[in-house]
Amino acid sequence: MQLPDEIRALSDTQLGVLSRTQLLEAGVPAGLIRWQSARHWRSLLPGVLMLNTGQPTDRQRLVAAQLYAGPAAWMRGDTALACLGSRSVVGAPVKLYVPYPQRSRRVMWVSIAATKLTNERTIERDGVRMSCRARAIVDAAADAVDDRTARAIIVGSVQERFVRLSDVQHWVGVRRRNGTVRLKAALAEAAAGAWSLPEAELADILRHSPQTAGMWANPELKDGGGNRLTTPDLWADDVGLAVMVHSRRFHSGVLDWDATVLADQDLRDAGVEVVPVTPSLISSRPRAALEAVLAGLERARRRPRPDVVATPLDTAWAA
Repeated sequence: MQLPDEIRALSDTQLGVLSRTQLLEAGVPAGLIRWQSARHWRSLLPGVLMLNTGQPTDRQRLVAAQLYAGPAAWMRGDTALACLGSRSVVGAPVKLYVPYPQRSRRVMWVSIAATKLTNERTIERDGVRMSCRARAIVDAAADAVDDRTARAIIVGSVQERFVRLSDVQHWVGVRRRNGTVRLKAALAEAAAGAWSLPEAELADILRHSPQTAGMWANPELKDGGGNRLTTPDLWADDVGLAVMVHSRRFHSGVLDWDATVLADQDLRDAGVEVVPVTPSLISSRPRAALEAVLAGLERARRRPRPDVVATPLDTAWAA
């Protein structure tokens, strides 16, 4: 079938995905649309067609969802994060916002939420509109299946410099109060210097013990000669103790695994008591993680404090 030039150009722009309205407005007869739909085209959503019978790609699904939800719609939450490159795969459902008073609804593999917060500066790429990074992160964390996943989204995004902490704070602040407890807890951990979810979980364990309250996150350390030392994940300044969370996953891209472990040696050479812990120990045996830190504190108290100068961040991590 020979499509009008106008619709062929639009089809190229939209990756072969068109709405029935677009076809009709370009002069394609309704009967011809029905005939092609039954034989050579594929229906992706009500009123949205792909001009072949293959499996749609992620990008084609996004275009189809945008066409279905309407020109004022934009991607939200983890769908927006996938569009922005923070997620590798567009999951199901594809999530969008539409301006209120349009209604929220779920149709097939598309979830549409109405919002009164329409004053954000959206991003458009390849014909797909999406939330800004900060709002996408906050919405993805709010939709997460559990608190741990929500914390990982926020803490990880801030640590990886994918988004500014102040921007995330803004979008948490303007949300309705319902459901913001987990978001505010994750914000506090990110603001206090936690670099990853295991560090945030360790902070939560330690803040409940009076012996470990007031420890610092990620301070700058220098030895007696003014030389920079490895930055510890957690620091007890009164006795010169460092806690290091060792994880291939959470330290990849910063240091490789061998370098991460060997970096502790300069702390030991400076007389610092080092307590290594792993994410698996923190999550599966939190009491054992706490006891390891407490034992390290006891060892550190039995020797003179090393000649190490620590400069803390603005806030205490575990206090």
